[in-house]
Amino acid sequence: MLKQLAPALRMMLFLTVLTGLVYPGIVTGLCQVLFAKQANGSLITQNGQVIGSSLLGQNFSKPGYFHPRPSAAGSDGYDPTASQGSNLGPTSQKLADRMKASADQFRKENPEFRGAIPADAITASGSGLDPEISIANAQAQEARIAQARGVKVGDVESLIAELTLSRDLGFLGEPRVNVLALNQALDRRSAKQP
Repeated sequence: MLKQLAPALRMMLFLTVLTGLVYPGIVTGLCQVLFAKQANGSLITQNGQVIGSSLLGQNFSKPGYFHPRPSAAGSDGYDPTASQGSNLGPTSQKLADRMKASADQFRKENPEFRGAIPADAITASGSGLDPEISIANAQAQEARIAQARGVKVGDVESLIAELTLSRDLGFLGEPRVNVLALNQALDRRSAKQP
């Protein structure tokens, strides 16, 4: 029995070192050299301080900022340690109530907007931490932001157009904008802070 057990233990030790230490070490080293920003979480810094990640949504609630999608991550939303969807189905009364509350809140925050509310303004993403919103959602918030910051709506429109991300690979997904990038650009360009 020891004849069979000794080679098995040596093979297990070898594979553990190879796949648990050597391979991850090489991949981590290559990523740090070739893709340092992405490997470290695509962190955004301002004045030497980390303020967020371009990959994770965070809550902005002041009138002078673009607001993100609703979040189901964690008990209060936007918790990166509890990334998840709500798992509520289309027949769920709880989901219908949450979406109605989100729609009412959107109308209250954006009284000048008269069109149909963009879907991503009232629905959470699968992860609950989507950092981007649709162009329609951003445009629906333009009047509120322009008024809060004391700028022209056209200035906000041009900022959205400038920061619009195109479809991935030219055909996947829809054009969108990163909320954190938009809000940072607003802060840089606007003299009046919200």
